[in-house]
Parts: sequence; C-alpha cells; structure tokens
Amino acid sequence: MKIVVLGAGYVGLVSAACFAEFGVQVSCVDQSKEKIEALLRGQIPIFEPGLDDLVARNAKNGNLQFATSMVPAIKEADAVFIAVGTPTRRGDGHADLSYVYAAAREIAANISHYTVIVTKSTVPVGTGHEIARIVREANPKLKLGVDFDVCSNPEFLREGSAIGDFMRPDRVVIGCESERAADVMRELYRPLYLIETPMVVANLETAELTKYAANAFLAVKITFINEIADLCEKVGADVQTVAKGMGLDGRIGRKFLHAGPGYGGSCFPKDTLALARTAQDKGVPLRLVEATIDVNDKRKKHMAERIKSAMGDNIKGKTVAILGVAFKPNTDDMRDSVSLDVIPALQEAGATVRAFDPEAMKEAAKLLKDVVWCKDAYDAIEGADAVAILTEWNEFRALDIGRVKAALKSPVMVDLRNVYKPDDMREAGFTYVSIGRA
Repeated sequence: MKIVVLGAGYVGLVSAACFAEFGVQVSCVDQSKEKIEALLRGQIPIFEPGLDDLVARNAKNGNLQFATSMVPAIKEADAVFIAVGTPTRRGDGHADLSYVYAAAREIAANISHYTVIVTKSTVPVGTGHEIARIVREANPKLKLGVDFDVCSNPEFLREGSAIGDFMRPDRVVIGCESERAADVMRELYRPLYLIETPMVVANLETAELTKYAANAFLAVKITFINEIADLCEKVGADVQTVAKGMGLDGRIGRKFLHAGPGYGGSCFPKDTLALARTAQDKGVPLRLVEATIDVNDKRKKHMAERIKSAMGDNIKGKTVAILGVAFKPNTDDMRDSVSLDVIPALQEAGATVRAFDPEAMKEAAKLLKDVVWCKDAYDAIEGADAVAILTEWNEFRALDIGRVKAALKSPVMVDLRNVYKPDDMREAGFTYVSIGRA
C-alpha cells in the first residue's frame, strides 16, 4: 500500500516512520523546506527514543520518502493522513483547525482516484464531516464514497515511548462512514492483527470524541491524585501508598496515579480545553473537565511557592538549581511544561536559576530568558542555595547525594517528582520537600 502523511511534526513523523516499518510506501510531506532538507540529511527535528534509527532504516530501504509537495505521491496513494498541528486558538480555547482545512483543500485539488482522507491530528467532533464538505466545495467533481472518503484515526502516542505505542498499541480506533474506507484502514493496520490488537470501528463522531475523552479522563486522574497529595500533606498520609492502594483495584488501575506538579505537554492542556469548549457550545458543559483545567493551571503556578518556602521565602540574591525542564522525561518537548511557570516566578522573586536537562535545553533557551544552562546536574547544583527536580529523567534518580550536599551552599532539595525517599534524605541531612508525603 501507498500513503501520504501531511505534516512532519511529532505525530506525522512518528506515524510515517512506523507505517514504513510495516512495509507501507510512505511519502511524508511538510511545507517547511528547512525541515524536509534536514530529514533528507538524516537529521531528526524532535527527540524521540529510537526514531532516528527507524527513519534512517526506512529511508534507506525506500519505504520512507520526504518531500515538500504531495502532488507526485498522491496520484498513487491509497490514503492521505492529515497530521498537522491543531493548537489552541487564541482567545477562546477552541482547537485551531486552519491547518487541517488548508490540507483538505490541497488534497481536493490533487485527487485523481479513490482516496481515503484520514485525520490523524486531534480534531473536535464534526471535523470529519466539515473536511468532506470542504473537499466537495474545493473540487465539485469529487463525490463522497466514490472518489473519496473521510476517516478519523486518532493517535494515542505518548512522548518518550511513541514507537512502542504505535507498534504495540492498546487499540486502534477507526471512524468512517463506508465499509470501503474501513477496509483500506484495516489493510493498513493488518500487521497488528498478528498481536491481536483490538480494532474499534465506529462513525466519525465517535472516533473523534474517543480521543478527547481518553485524554480528558487521564488528565482528571492526574489532577485527582494531585489533590489527594495535598490532603495527604495535611493529615500525615503518604500519597504514594494511597495511590498503590487505589491502583491495585482493577477498576482504577495504577497508571497516571503519580502525584506531581501538574500535567503539561502537547496533548492534555489543549485537548481538555478544546473538549470543554465544544461541550459548552453544545450546551452540555463538562464540569469535571473544567475543574481539572482550573486546578492544574493553579497547581503549576503554585510549585514555585513550594521552592521559595523551602528556601525561607525570601530568595532574592539566591541561586536555585533546576534539574529537568522538559514536561516529561525522554522528550525535548517544552509545551506547557511546569518549568515555564516555575523558572520565571523564581527569577521574578530575585533568584538566579542554573538549569540542566539532558535533551530540552535548546528548545527551553528559546522560551526561558536569563537562565544559566549547565553541562550536567552537578554543574547546575554547584554553589546553589537549593536544588529542585522538575523532570524525573533517569539520570536524576541516582544522584550521588553526598556530592550534591557538598556542592550546595545549603542542603535543600525540592523534589516535585518524588524521586527520593524522605527518610533517606533526612538522614543525609537535607531539608527535603516532596509531593504528598508527610
């Protein structure tokens, strides 16, 4: 089979490389000439473990090609995947679908045979039908179900483990209005039948809503355990043990019950907001989702106060070492990272910030000003008045605590990811602050 993937961003590039690994002939198209030229040189624009090898291998064997125009490839394609950005629209919180609709118009201008148009981007309910309308309007000769079909195939990729998520998914969700389109999608995902991956086939609206509902539920789960963590601190309980006791209940499950500074990244913030706005427009507001958004926003802003309090509140003229600035480990993604709230707040209070992240410093430097970027964790800690762990990279999990203490002016650690054990840190002579642990 042959497909075109529009968009060489996170979702598009990972999806293109993984389909190519399945043996599909993939043309990955992006309007950015610089990005495509870099990919042709073997340079990957994002950090995702294993992606560089996957791209190189499939580019070499011819399964994966890169271009700035879809025109040559679409003439033979069985499906065209729209994997462009859907950022939050300024002012109202809705998803900005301008890139999706522009892609639909471009596809309409170049279809020459029956083609399935697939939304891989996260899009609100109703987008698939709007794409069909736009395609018919842009090219009146095209008939839905005869010359093209529109399908929703939402992605469920976690940054840092996206390749494994694509190759061994919990499920594949397919939304379409014809059996012909469903057959094309089943054939594309046929390699997953070998591992008996569940295929959920539904109409367009159901598939589109499933993606938002899944992300919103996980965001609610994270926010719930964060609020329980705050209560734990007041009553002398341990949130990690509470989470273990909850997670062992098969109806609840263990995942996403890790207390921390709040969720961030490319999906949860914008998707919860877009879902809430859609529900409000339809007259069925989702109060749980709205509360989750509000609680999470306030929580991230409050994390700087925890650091300041551990240092004695007045931090003017002091230095804080920050370990980790990406929103999660194994990625260089800075979107809605807690560091974007914490670091400016510390600087505004008069502190100097020294920081280190294994992958995200290049991206972070574009967003965070006047930060001293360091070569490693110990370099960041040297001479600081306190150290704060914002991202739980593996290399921060086994720091030489004696060396850390010797490098600090005062032994203060604020662990927003609960990496270390409170008893061990107290025995080592630290003022140690974590999340939800007495």
